[in-house]
Amino acid sequence: MNQTTPVETGLTRQVATFVTHTKGGDLSAELVELGKKSILDGFGLALSGSVARSGQLVRRHLDDLGLSEGAATVIGMGRKVAPRFAAFANGVGVHADDYDDTQLAVAKDRVYGLLTHPTAPALPAAFAVAEVTGASGADFMLAYHLGVEVECKIAEAINPRHYQTGFHATATCGTFAAAAAASRLFGFDAETTARALSIAGSQSAGLRENFGTMTKPFHAGRSSESGVAAAQFADYGWTATSEILEAPRGFFSAAGGGYDRNAIEGKLGAPWTFVSPGVSIKPHPSGSLTHPGMTEMARLIREHDIRAEDVAHVRVGTNSNMPNALIHHRPKDELQAKFSMEFCMAILLLDRRAGLNEFTDAAVEREDVKRMIEKVDFVIDDEAEAAGYHLMTTIIDIELKDGRTIKGRADFGKGSPAFPMSYDEVADKFRENAEFAGMGRCRADEIVELVRRLETLPSVAPLAERLITVS
Repeated sequence: MNQTTPVETGLTRQVATFVTHTKGGDLSAELVELGKKSILDGFGLALSGSVARSGQLVRRHLDDLGLSEGAATVIGMGRKVAPRFAAFANGVGVHADDYDDTQLAVAKDRVYGLLTHPTAPALPAAFAVAEVTGASGADFMLAYHLGVEVECKIAEAINPRHYQTGFHATATCGTFAAAAAASRLFGFDAETTARALSIAGSQSAGLRENFGTMTKPFHAGRSSESGVAAAQFADYGWTATSEILEAPRGFFSAAGGGYDRNAIEGKLGAPWTFVSPGVSIKPHPSGSLTHPGMTEMARLIREHDIRAEDVAHVRVGTNSNMPNALIHHRPKDELQAKFSMEFCMAILLLDRRAGLNEFTDAAVEREDVKRMIEKVDFVIDDEAEAAGYHLMTTIIDIELKDGRTIKGRADFGKGSPAFPMSYDEVADKFRENAEFAGMGRCRADEIVELVRRLETLPSVAPLAERLITVS
């Protein structure tokens, strides 16, 4: 049932009560371990993002703001600033390479089988506020989980029109995540938390037309910053509505035309999104919708020892919604390549890997890459369409010059709950990202072990000390 009028019990207040009343003991051992993987992954991405071109511009922005004092770490940049600006910088960094985790959806009408990137807005906000409040590792981890849960359940509930017509859910729903995490760490009661959520709702923005540009990670950074700022203003006594989510002129109605009450009421932490339906961690720095196809293409290359020079043609079939996000069929730079199914297939066939070193302007400009892209057709497939939008079904047909055709299909990629990465596999990804940023192996290993025992840390200071610089 779509609902555009306030629920009798007050949905915004329900969310606020969940944020204020949930205890660390409510997190199961499974949930804790799942969260640690995404936290470690997020820290590694903030490191690699700090050396991206967008990271250089973020440094300039912080300089232009004249920020010379603060207590919150800007990861990899050798400085501390006020928490809202650390949340912005680190949020941009986590999402800079489109290499961060993604939420899966439940309902078949949920677009693409995923809705939002949960860690990019939630982690930077929680880390910044945990650092300035002296919170323990356990309290930081709880706030992070609360932020992710609020973000994902809001994204699951809003009408699919929200995403289909152009809103970027990481930017919009992520603002609530950051506000929830910050409110918990500031120790707010339910009334103050509700006001923080309401202030956050009026800052919720971000459009998908900017996919393939620096503005996409800007969305994540700004949503994290906006959530922290919302919590700070709520703490000052700033007033706001008590029903920003459910009101006729509130978030769900204005941004989505309504929402599914049954997807959020009574569902916060029951089950936690991390546990069911799950969160996916990316093995490649590209849009999530490319990952089932990339996982299957990599498997076919290994199993059949496919050589690029033997390929005559590749057909990649998906449902009709996936091309709405994978919009760059002849990419001109590394950011567009992240949203190009054709590039992702081509680079795997040519280089047999697709990491940060392959998603570069230089790779996009290679003549062999351009020639291979011309052999790849990205089309809508009836079988993939019938599978539903809650899956990312990708069907591959590789025609070889000797007349053979090799076929494959995947609904999810490596790193999904159906094909998960272990903590050690995520640690390997973290080390690669840390090395990409210039961090030595010894320090990277220390961070891996600190996150592994995060709930035992008396504060997040040991992590901040190791993450502030790469040298």
